[in-house]
Amino acid sequence: MNKVVAGFSKLSKEEKINWIAKEYFTNPQEAIELLKKYWNSDENLQKLHDEFIENTISNFYIPLGVAPNFLINGKNSTIPMAIEESSVVAAAAKSAKFWSTRGGFKATVIDTEKIGQVHFIFKGDSSKLNSFFNETKVKFFTNTENITKNMQKRGGGILDIILKDKTDLIPNYFQLHATFETKDSMGANFINSCLEQFAKTLKEEAQSHELFSETEKDIQVVMSILSNYVPNCLVRAEVSCPIADLEEKHIQNPQEFAERFVQAVQIAEIEPFRAVTHNKGIMNGVDAVVLATGNDFRAVEAGIHAYASRNGQYSSLSHAKIENDIFTFWLEIPLALGTVGGLTSLHPLVKLSLEMLEKPSAKELMKIVAVAGLAQNFAALRSLTTTGIQDGHMKMHLNNILNQFEANEEERIVIRKHFKHHVVSHSAVVDYIENLRK
Repeated sequence: MNKVVAGFSKLSKEEKINWIAKEYFTNPQEAIELLKKYWNSDENLQKLHDEFIENTISNFYIPLGVAPNFLINGKNSTIPMAIEESSVVAAAAKSAKFWSTRGGFKATVIDTEKIGQVHFIFKGDSSKLNSFFNETKVKFFTNTENITKNMQKRGGGILDIILKDKTDLIPNYFQLHATFETKDSMGANFINSCLEQFAKTLKEEAQSHELFSETEKDIQVVMSILSNYVPNCLVRAEVSCPIADLEEKHIQNPQEFAERFVQAVQIAEIEPFRAVTHNKGIMNGVDAVVLATGNDFRAVEAGIHAYASRNGQYSSLSHAKIENDIFTFWLEIPLALGTVGGLTSLHPLVKLSLEMLEKPSAKELMKIVAVAGLAQNFAALRSLTTTGIQDGHMKMHLNNILNQFEANEEERIVIRKHFKHHVVSHSAVVDYIENLRK
């Protein structure tokens, strides 16, 4: 069957759906009905969603939940979280409640510097290129004034531009490495516009510069693009309390718990196989808030995982210590976030999420997101070092299994009662449902 289609993007949404249904599904009408079931009944709202991306055929829903009782720097917050994984929101809320009576979370923004680069090839004398750059550096700033003036009014703009020689890695390869402050916007469009102007200035100024020979004047710009690795756009989140204060229902021996917890973190610091799963737990919290607030979680993921490898081996993003009978648990992560621009002003639920967070600045949102990551990590490590992770997770997952088997209300009551006192596993639940239905 030939599934190649010409001019697909020019088809109407109905035509796109009809083509897909006909080409890929044994029951085309059923597929069409399912896709349309997830359309919004409000036509204007659906049109808004249709225009976020290209070739839209439906909406793909992810639950939006909330985790209350977060005490952050002395202020209470309820954090919105968009995620499809069971137990994440419950775990975050549990951590929030635990720490709300033990001093809460402390969060600090260390820096907010963002990065962009112009990558280019220069086949000539690098000392001449250095002299040329130093002489013309000011023009990179003046030629972008029309782009930066509004950002400068808000206290942002271009921080610096340096020339980097990378010829030891690729022949004739150089960079213009620029740093930016973008205030409350994530700043991708702003940064990329500045970089494209840098590239234009670089080529034009080189053409007329007396230092260069004819060959040297022909600078080849490969690309101009921001970096999602922002090691100097850092935020720190932390919890601490006397070891004795850690005691609760599942922590009968706080000293033993604290020591085991620190050991678990140390293992993630030195063992990459553990570190990846450990950090994935942190990202459960981070991504859920990033997504709920209309930010780019793929960019955040890429930057944070690169940061976890900055010392040459992938390692834990969080750390823990015991000092003078005080337990301290913290993380530092790079976060390039925005609270203006992009989806923040378009997506109704993003606007709602930001309002729930009392319209935070980008710096305030960095703190909230880092705290959500730390809370999630604490919940996971507390489970792993006490009752084990599967007990709580599978009980939360029970609903998904019941939905999968379309259990009715009467069956749900019986099944939930049974698994209050029995280990939940997929096979155990399936066996119990089958026996119940016999």
